[in-house]
Amino acid sequence: MKKLFSVALLSAFGYAANAQQSSSASQAVQLQLQNAIDITFTANGSDVGPLVEIPFTTINDYVNGVETANQEIRVRSNKSFNVFVKTNAENFTYTGGATPTPVMPVAGVLNLIVVSDLTGGTIPGPYSTSAYYTLRDFNIDLINNGVAGADQKFTVKYKATPGFAYPAGTYDVGVVYTATQL
Repeated sequence: MKKLFSVALLSAFGYAANAQQSSSASQAVQLQLQNAIDITFTANGSDVGPLVEIPFTTINDYVNGVETANQEIRVRSNKSFNVFVKTNAENFTYTGGATPTPVMPVAGVLNLIVVSDLTGGTIPGPYSTSAYYTLRDFNIDLINNGVAGADQKFTVKYKATPGFAYPAGTYDVGVVYTATQL
């Protein structure tokens, strides 16, 4: 009888014999995001792209110039961005047997065209998708107002037109792409 009394007493206070008890705890989670941007070549996933070789093997190459294959570049940014392009020197570096050492300027010899722009931005000129324009040793706008995202790509192509004024050898210059958040 004592057992019935305890069940009856619990029921009187609003407790059921089989009722589940619960308790909860909570906490806030705070994300602390920083501005983030990177620019890489899709061919190797690196900020140092693969070597672009431009061989001149026929007279027509010297007359017409030589174009490269497409070079695809990806920007990942959590803000809108601009992309600038320049060479790392005013002149090519020469390796070969000619003396005196020839001096080939980049301007007027190495040109660039934007083949495609999937950044959501604009190509402000002088570069475009319809004509080559020379590279220089100072930053020139290539893409303006690219849209924030994880896979914003653009593709360029180079064309070299050195003409007949330079002796055989290897001529090198670096091309630098800089992505800057707005």
